[in-house]
Amino acid sequence: MNQAATRDELATLDATAQAELVRKRELSAGELVESAIARLERDNPALNAVVRTDFERARERAARADRSSAPFAGVPTLLKDIGAEEAGQALYMGSRLLKGADHRAANDSHFLTRLLAAGFIPLGRTNMPELAIMATTEPESYGPTRNPWSREHTAGGSSGGSAAAVAAGIVPVAHGSDGGGSIRGPASTCNLVGLKTSRGRCSFGPERGERWSGLSAEFMLTRSVRDCAALLDVLAGPMPGDPYHAPPPARTFASMIAAAPARLRIGVLAQGLRGVTLDPVNARAVRTMAETLQQLGHVLEDAYPDALDETDTPYVWAHVVAANVAAALERFGEMTGRAVTQDDAEPATFALAELGRTITAAQHLQAIDRMHAYGRRLAAFWTRGFDLLLTPTQGAPPPLIGHLTSSAEEPLRALLRSAPFGMYTLPFNMSGQPAISLPCAFSADGLPLGVQLAAAYGREDLLLQVAAQVEQARPVADRSPPRTR
Repeated sequence: MNQAATRDELATLDATAQAELVRKRELSAGELVESAIARLERDNPALNAVVRTDFERARERAARADRSSAPFAGVPTLLKDIGAEEAGQALYMGSRLLKGADHRAANDSHFLTRLLAAGFIPLGRTNMPELAIMATTEPESYGPTRNPWSREHTAGGSSGGSAAAVAAGIVPVAHGSDGGGSIRGPASTCNLVGLKTSRGRCSFGPERGERWSGLSAEFMLTRSVRDCAALLDVLAGPMPGDPYHAPPPARTFASMIAAAPARLRIGVLAQGLRGVTLDPVNARAVRTMAETLQQLGHVLEDAYPDALDETDTPYVWAHVVAANVAAALERFGEMTGRAVTQDDAEPATFALAELGRTITAAQHLQAIDRMHAYGRRLAAFWTRGFDLLLTPTQGAPPPLIGHLTSSAEEPLRALLRSAPFGMYTLPFNMSGQPAISLPCAFSADGLPLGVQLAAAYGREDLLLQVAAQVEQARPVADRSPPRTR
């Protein structure tokens, strides 16, 4: 078998399969890493998914990995350019200002420590919108990330760089975070599995007790459900001193997906929300998944939480985010030693920060109380005998690059245009419930469409069990973008 064939065959394997090759001595960790580096160097110029590489340290880690008993020893991965901090290493968060200042992280994050202990080998950092705000990945600092399924379309945001790299087969899994749909949206856009975990499932320590006042979660994008479950086993869990954490499962998540769940009652939402229209192609994807779930023996009902119709939901979310963006720019000023001006940030970022500066401490606390009250109203649906809720992941197919951008004259244009791409995801950031985007269908022009399943707080086990069933019944994720076949 020639080297190019080996490289491309590895691109189709998930992390579990790649780790098994190393464990059985059929391939060395170094060979795995070199293969991923070759794919990255070949494919990334067209995608712009990876913005910084760290090949020297990756090779050093690979040289030690063959002697490791870690579950994912030698498996290459990529880190989003926010979170998963590594002491002394560059971390720019999509910001031109931090890029110009070559900002470096002060500490290793608990998340990264767990990721490295599991045997993963990071190859670099992936592209993201400034401060992870947008539903697309088109930062001024690095330019747009292109979707492997269509280079004219976005790979989603804010974990778009990670999603594009996994979809293209550069690495089998990549790091992401989700404060309003930033893992699930790119997963839908790129035909991947994207889990937003329960609030507190994975630690933000030691730098943060929480991000975005509890809206954000940190995890990974994957090509398979078994990778998703196994990653949760190695990455979940609190750091001593965390303000709160999700309850641990009774057994490992990886073991639980081996068994099918009991017959479930699943609510179905296949319509627009809060005055935003649902594209018919996305609605059809939900109905297709509903049929699959019925064939698997579950009970499907057209029902959803009344809270999803509440029109002020996006405003509460935006209020909390604006206060956090203002605080972030204040920290940027401390990092760089000077006040952040309008010239240092993108129009939408600076406009949100300006809004955030008008919010008093009392008003921010009131907004958090409103967010928590909303979360209780939303979660009440699961007390009515429902086990899961099925929705679209996004309300429209992936947009063209440039559609979700702002200008100095219209600084909030991108956020306003993002309504269809966050209306089904951001409510579960507010409630802290777990939700997963699964590959489901394709638009007429070949763009991926995901659907979302949401569960009660702490019930990632149920989500993953059903996701594993669906993956067997509808192996849509086995399809690769035309350019990587």
